[in-house]
Amino acid sequence: MGSSVTAVMATLEFLEVGLNTVTKAAMSRGTSHFVLVVYSNLLAIFLLVPSSFLFYRKRTRPQLTRSIVYRIFLLSLVSCCGQMFTYVGIEYSSPTLASAMIDLTPGFTFILAIVSRMEKLDLRAQSSRAKSIGTVVSITGALIVTLYKGLPITRALSTNKLLELPLEMSQSNWAVGGFFLAAHSVILALFYIVQTWIIRDYPAEMMVTLICCVFVTILSATVSLVAEKNPNAWKLSPNMELIAIGYSAVFAVSIRTVLHTWALKKKGPVYVSLFKPLGMVIALLMGVAFLGDTLYLGSLVGAATIALGFYAVIWGQAKEEKMVQGTEISGFKSSSPNAPLLLNKSMEI
Repeated sequence: MGSSVTAVMATLEFLEVGLNTVTKAAMSRGTSHFVLVVYSNLLAIFLLVPSSFLFYRKRTRPQLTRSIVYRIFLLSLVSCCGQMFTYVGIEYSSPTLASAMIDLTPGFTFILAIVSRMEKLDLRAQSSRAKSIGTVVSITGALIVTLYKGLPITRALSTNKLLELPLEMSQSNWAVGGFFLAAHSVILALFYIVQTWIIRDYPAEMMVTLICCVFVTILSATVSLVAEKNPNAWKLSPNMELIAIGYSAVFAVSIRTVLHTWALKKKGPVYVSLFKPLGMVIALLMGVAFLGDTLYLGSLVGAATIALGFYAVIWGQAKEEKMVQGTEISGFKSSSPNAPLLLNKSMEI
């Protein structure tokens, strides 16, 4: 099960790189950030409704209580703020700064998970030390990739105009952009915590995603109608804007959210958030392989550091799972017929 979750999360990061590329292309052509959020979530509703109907046609869906609805509304509020803050931050700064700030998410998630008692910090345990050190090492590696360039290792075969355009045109206040992007990292960490809190009491990934999507559409539409002053921005054209909305609706809002919720239920928030720095490594490798970008020493060192920290967390997680399985097996053996009668009675009670 652990390897399947890892494979799914790594695949999602590959698709995330494609999403960022398409979204940047749409925004460079004048697509409104607010309209993109509204239409993406609205289209996702039409995809999730029939999918949920087919998925739960032969499955028993958990009972939806008022408490769960309140939690999903809180999740939707966090999600809406996160999506808005991302686009506003990129507008005031650049996608490069956004990539740097998103790498802070594992650290914030780790802190919030400890505060909310979703993660146990016992430095006497080898697995806990490995996860703690691995998280710090991964964040360090991500910052190395972003902030340290170093000597060039390969020569650029071509220039990626799509990624350079926002940097050349950026005349905005980087301090304001950095604030919104840093706030988004905290919000994303909070999103993982709340999502885990919901899914552990209501294990229905598809329904949680659908209800959350409905709430986000309502909230984002309310904000966008006030913030977006240009009425022509709501008109869709059959170009990169429509592709970005479709990609975001199918992947980001629908598939990614469902699979992230599933992974959060299996592994917890810290494990899921740790794949964010991995996305930077994937983007780096794809840029060198397919776009002819230059590979620098800092990028190589940072990527190796991220891989080392990622392996440490995976190892710590696997060790904890083995300990839990060993406890369950020993508990099962203690309730065997050969065990003392008093122990059997206490187990039954």
